[in-house]
Amino acid sequence: MKVKTPREGTICVSTQGRDKGATYAIVAVVSPQFVLVADGNRKKLSCPKRKNLKHLYLSPRTAAEYGADISNGSADDCRLAYAIKQYLQSK
Repeated sequence: MKVKTPREGTICVSTQGRDKGATYAIVAVVSPQFVLVADGNRKKLSCPKRKNLKHLYLSPRTAAEYGADISNGSADDCRLAYAIKQYLQSK
């Protein structure tokens, strides 16, 4: 099931670009078309990647379910990377 509205902390998968297949978490919603994403390894929270929503598959899961709550600021790169790893293992 694909989610249609992006929110902070939503886990997503890139469907286009050189990072196709990479799993990220949404850090911020920039506009109705663009979001900032990070994964904790290649893209850190301090320097997130800007992605077009058309090029992302939004999952119904959030990083907060795996211990990295981005919305209240308790997440760091290590926790975010661990949350994404847990998501991929449960998939």
